Amino acid sequence: MSTRKIPWLEAPADFPAAHTALAHPNGLVAAGGELTPEWLLAAYRRGIFPWFSDGDPILWWSPDPRLVLPPREMRIHRSLRRVLRQRRFEVRVDDDFAAVVAACAAPREPGGGTWILPVMQAAYRRMFELGYAHCIECRRDGRLVGGLYGLAIGRAFFGESMFSIETDASKVALAHLTHLLDDKGFAVIDCQMTTSHLLSLGGREISRDAFCAGLERWTAAGEAPGRWPAELAQSIDWLELAA
Repeated sequence: MSTRKIPWLEAPADFPAAHTALAHPNGLVAAGGELTPEWLLAAYRRGIFPWFSDGDPILWWSPDPRLVLPPREMRIHRSLRRVLRQRRFEVRVDDDFAAVVAACAAPREPGGGTWILPVMQAAYRRMFELGYAHCIECRRDGRLVGGLYGLAIGRAFFGESMFSIETDASKVALAHLTHLLDDKGFAVIDCQMTTSHLLSLGGREISRDAFCAGLERWTAAGEAPGRWPAELAQSIDWLELAA
């Protein structure tokens, strides 16, 4: 870790520019503050997001490069096309946000931990109540088996987490999200961290400077916050997704 100190935040206006983040660990930009809507909106509009472990102060990050997925660029591989044609899951929009967040927070392996702490879950549930946070859910026989959630600010969607109990459920959720966002005129999905999985689905890296410059445009325009109607899920043509 770098010996250079990061600022301790007392007010949302104290967020430093993202380019001041440390190189090691990549993207650590500040500590402190709160997880209220005012703080979260100020951070995300600057290309900064919270990520910390139990027992740590709130840590704020802006890694370089940044992984993004423009909605039209998701890769629908052959195996996923087959799943989409089969309509294996029932897909819902903004139906049970708390359940999706809780499922994302569940340890991925026995004895494992999570960064989606109770305080984080509460913060994003509040953002959902205000119309900024959204989720896509995949169900089989009524049981939640996959999904994702994130924040929508202007024309930018900030992906937070996804989970899958059944094979391909999270990919189906992402395919529906990209289709929905494309229809709504969104410019980008922020994937935050680079993973081979997201790269295989069409994610690509851009510089932090380019990402933050884009946010100035993307977050300044777009529809007002509000819950996405359930009808959106029914309006998506699965066969079109699988084409």
